[in-house]
Amino acid sequence: MRVCVIGTGYVGLVTGVCLAQIGHQVICVDNNEEKVKLMKAGQSPIYEPGLSELMVSNMQAGRLDFSSDLAQGVQHGEILFIAVGTPALPTGESDTRYVEAVARGIGAHLDESYRVIVNKSTVPIGSGDWVRMIVLEGLKERYGATGPGDKKALVENFDVVSNPEFLREGSAVYDTFNPDRIVLGSNSDKAIALMQDLYQPLVNRQFAEDPSLPPVPVVVTDLSSAEMIKYAANAFLATKISFINEVANICDRVGADVTQVSRGIGLDSRIGSKFLQAGIGWGGSCFPKDVSALIHTAADYGYTTEILKAAVNVNQHQRLIVVEKLQQELKILKGKIIGLLGLTFKPDTDDMRDAPALGIIDQLNRLGAKVKAYDPIVSQSGLSHGLSGVHIETNPEMLADDCDALVLITEWQEFLRLDFDKMRQRMHHALIIDGRNFLDKAQLQQSGFHYVGIGRN
Repeated sequence: MRVCVIGTGYVGLVTGVCLAQIGHQVICVDNNEEKVKLMKAGQSPIYEPGLSELMVSNMQAGRLDFSSDLAQGVQHGEILFIAVGTPALPTGESDTRYVEAVARGIGAHLDESYRVIVNKSTVPIGSGDWVRMIVLEGLKERYGATGPGDKKALVENFDVVSNPEFLREGSAVYDTFNPDRIVLGSNSDKAIALMQDLYQPLVNRQFAEDPSLPPVPVVVTDLSSAEMIKYAANAFLATKISFINEVANICDRVGADVTQVSRGIGLDSRIGSKFLQAGIGWGGSCFPKDVSALIHTAADYGYTTEILKAAVNVNQHQRLIVVEKLQQELKILKGKIIGLLGLTFKPDTDDMRDAPALGIIDQLNRLGAKVKAYDPIVSQSGLSHGLSGVHIETNPEMLADDCDALVLITEWQEFLRLDFDKMRQRMHHALIIDGRNFLDKAQLQQSGFHYVGIGRN
């Protein structure tokens, strides 16, 4: 099938590349011409394991192209994905102006051929009908009062589908080929049928890690329910993390070990073990934005979301737990040197959006500490220019130099293989705060470190 993906941010680029990989003809459109030139040269603007290789191979196979020309993309695609950003506004609402601009642009370039317009961006509940209205406005602006002979047929020659993404940064390619479910929301049987054809190779697990598994469940629903599924999923996962972090804080006070508590409750099939790893809280581009948007939507309709508000409050406090632990161990932080292991909000990504590290850096600066950091991606990519109040080191050994403490911020796998014996010898104090309960406590203690975890007293 012919597909156009508009917006080459994290979701758009991964979606476009993976749809090309399963056999479709894909054009990815972005209004940033420099970014388009970069992608045409075979370079991915984002770090995501496996993405660059797939991008290059599908370009070479002739299934994937990039353009800054929206008209070209609309004319090419039978299915048009809107995958532009919807960042959070200060009020908590989603900023939908980019979605609006794209929908209006699609309307301005539609012809008589039937199109399916897909909301891949995470948009407020009710946006499906709103996007349809904006597309119609674009059509009217294009044709005006005089329009083509059969304006009614043209106006009705598209449908809108909500197809939320459930990709995890750092494993988005894997998630695309091995989805837990595919959600399709629309009032049009024709549009749903086309989307099912589009995703058939994924549903049949032709590109899955284990092709012997049963077909991927396809949830067909109305537009609003599909939009709500996305928000509800992320809000639940965020709440689950905040819950175990609150349990960890109780464990710290009563002498229990949250890692054992998590295992004990996670074996309950009604609960499950995923997202029960205590630490310094959630961040990134999805959880904070989506939880805030759902809280705001509920308020618009006269409902107060007490649980979600509590999850946000717990998460904000949790980010500073490591600072409190540093104060407990080192007392006065003014004049101390603190080294951060990791900066990105999670491993296997270069994403610093709403990363817990940022708040921790600000608080340590405020208390007069000198902050250094090493991150496998940030340290090597030059992305550190946007960071303030922290000195970026190029290797872990230099990070350890003269430090009074190390703090594990991001659970990069390579941190399990660090030479902690050598790092301890370069430090002023052998203290490590494991903000993710990720490191080997026994190994660190054997290396001479005083180990402090989250909820592991």
